[in-house]
Amino acid sequence: MANETARHLRTNSTNAERKLWRFLRTLRGQGFHFRRQVPIDQFVVDFACFSARLVIEVDGGQHNMAAGLRADSTRDEYLRQNDFRVLRFWNSDVIANIEGVASIITNALGLVTPTPDPSPQGGGESKPAPPA
Repeated sequence: MANETARHLRTNSTNAERKLWRFLRTLRGQGFHFRRQVPIDQFVVDFACFSARLVIEVDGGQHNMAAGLRADSTRDEYLRQNDFRVLRFWNSDVIANIEGVASIITNALGLVTPTPDPSPQGGGESKPAPPA
């Protein structure tokens, strides 16, 4: 049953899920293989990286209703008990701020975006004024 549900959800993904999926696929080159609409026991999660034990959920407005909040709380607790970390983002955040969402995900994976060297801001060092 969970496999059929996952298959259906993969073919009917939201705009936000498609946008986030495009980003998550870029992480493959850094050793993080994400799957989408993945059955984990009785639940189907939006995205999962098993090697990092990370689940990412992209939520619409129904998740802000009492029933949705209860279901999400139960699901998140189950996943945490099974050694997964869970990140949740609103659809609107993924659509309007994919860079911010991507930053949170890369930080959770322990990936650091390097600062260009030399830093365009001068690297934080105080420099003497040039001679006149």
